Amino acid sequence: MKLFIPGPVEVRDDLLEVMSDPMIGHRSPEFSELYDEVVNGLQRVIQTDNDVFISTSSATGLLEAAVRNTVDKKCLNLSNGAFGDRWHEITERNGKECRKLEFEWGKPIDPEVVEEAFDEEFYDVVTVVHNESSTGLMNPVEEISEVIPDETLLLVDTVSSMGGVDFPVDDYDVDICVFGTQKCMGLPPGLAFCSVSEDAIERSIDVGDKGYYFSFDIFRKYNERRQTPTTPNISLLYALKKQLSYILEGEGLKSRWKRHSVMAETTRSWAREHFDVFPESGYESESLTAVENTRDIDVSKMISRLKAKGYVISNGYGDLKEKTFRIGHLADREPREINELLNLIDEILNL
Repeated sequence: MKLFIPGPVEVRDDLLEVMSDPMIGHRSPEFSELYDEVVNGLQRVIQTDNDVFISTSSATGLLEAAVRNTVDKKCLNLSNGAFGDRWHEITERNGKECRKLEFEWGKPIDPEVVEEAFDEEFYDVVTVVHNESSTGLMNPVEEISEVIPDETLLLVDTVSSMGGVDFPVDDYDVDICVFGTQKCMGLPPGLAFCSVSEDAIERSIDVGDKGYYFSFDIFRKYNERRQTPTTPNISLLYALKKQLSYILEGEGLKSRWKRHSVMAETTRSWAREHFDVFPESGYESESLTAVENTRDIDVSKMISRLKAKGYVISNGYGDLKEKTFRIGHLADREPREINELLNLIDEILNL
């Protein structure tokens, strides 16, 4: 099956092959060398000088770690989609005092409204999803960062954008940036990453009840040894090393961002010709397109017919099921493959 969903993604054969390389001990010098290489590569991809921690978990684990390690007083969870809602639920379930500031699905988070929220009350942490894959929208993180007080930590979910979009962590003053392997990075699921600023590390020292597995002070202690606190997915780290080399030295970061942008524009142009694009213009995702079902087609039926021909796309998320459908154009997909998919949908729907 050719996957055109928001993730997981298809993985190149050379990356799958390297995952069969022999094991090494995760406390060995060989592992520390591997760890050092991948951390340095990740720092270049996300454009940060901050520490980068590696977790054998989904990115959701590190979203939980982020709030558990930093929320001392009260957290403001910004949400305009399903994954903003989820981060609010995570914050609540970890017993942190929090408020969800909601915006309409398909509309961007408004920095002015965020600034007004701080006029009413102080929050020591703000969470925001950069690329809301439930609606195909990218939020204006840089502008949001500019209205947040200096003493407030900014936590950002870049799960479905990092590796496919130019997102300079340090330039945007992001304290914690979370992402994983299985989307724009073009690898199987199983590893998650977060960059952590010195301010976030210092906050974590004072915050209690962090547990062990996701505690930043434990992560940092082992990071200084160039190791992970617990046994990592070594096979996936082999693939990550190879993929980082390809992203940075093979394709090149700017070329990778450009390729994602070209695929996104192709898909949006097709969507506007035959349907419409769901999120507000100017805030569309570069890694997936949420197509608004203005023709009232049977989306599930279309998906089944595509699957019979070996192609997989996604229905709308949650309440947007059948109202939208989502086409992923991320990781190592090429523009020609997007054109093949769109031509096939044209054929199926008689467009």
